[in-house]
Amino acid sequence: MSAKSIAIHAESVSAELNGNAILCEVSAQIPRGAWTSIVGPNGAGKSSLLKALAGLLEHRGSIHLLGQLANTIPRRERARCLSWLGQSQTTPEDLRVWDVVMLGRLPHQAWLAAPDAKDHAAVERALHATQAWEWRERSLGQLSGGERQRVLLARALAVEADIFLMDEPLANLDPPHQADWMSLVRQLVVQGKTVISVLHEISFALQADYLLIMQQGQLYHQGACDEVSSHQALREVFDHRIAIHTVQGQWIALPQ
Repeated sequence: MSAKSIAIHAESVSAELNGNAILCEVSAQIPRGAWTSIVGPNGAGKSSLLKALAGLLEHRGSIHLLGQLANTIPRRERARCLSWLGQSQTTPEDLRVWDVVMLGRLPHQAWLAAPDAKDHAAVERALHATQAWEWRERSLGQLSGGERQRVLLARALAVEADIFLMDEPLANLDPPHQADWMSLVRQLVVQGKTVISVLHEISFALQADYLLIMQQGQLYHQGACDEVSSHQALREVFDHRIAIHTVQGQWIALPQ
């Protein structure tokens, strides 16, 4: 891949937690303008890798974002180019939905400045995109788990970043809204955005463009979702307890 076609380049990324290795010399080139899913068994290091890419986990090795060494990019600039949706994010229960999503605009605002017309327009677009517009005046504490997840997704969208990192974005979403999430990701890719998601749902992950398959803190395989080698690697890391099939032109994983 040429440098311009790479969104994130990780080189020899390693990390520990409580003295235990959780990432071991992970090197990967993640394509720009595509959807890449990180998959693997429980404890494989999927979320740890995503946090390292986001700068949320102390690590060794180097990470380049859009051609720049990540730790040399000013924090505000980095927050504008990289949007994060994590697991179990804590947000005050009494905050209005509108205000929660407006938090995504902070990297674009001067210190203590009031939101401007661009900020309001971005928040409105994000709320409509996640079908959360009707709750904009409600507090976060009044929402169900699935509704809250859609609001947090809207906050991530409001950043209008080039790269979106999403850790278990389908959590608490019912099947129709899981399908909506996939449609939204495809729209982002069409716009030239890069989406990197950690997913437990292998059948959903197989709808991405590329896979990063993790095992025991290491990158086991990287490749396109429709490649035979990717399917074989998936079967191997899950101890041959899944089978990959195609149904109506889409790849799915079934237990066996």
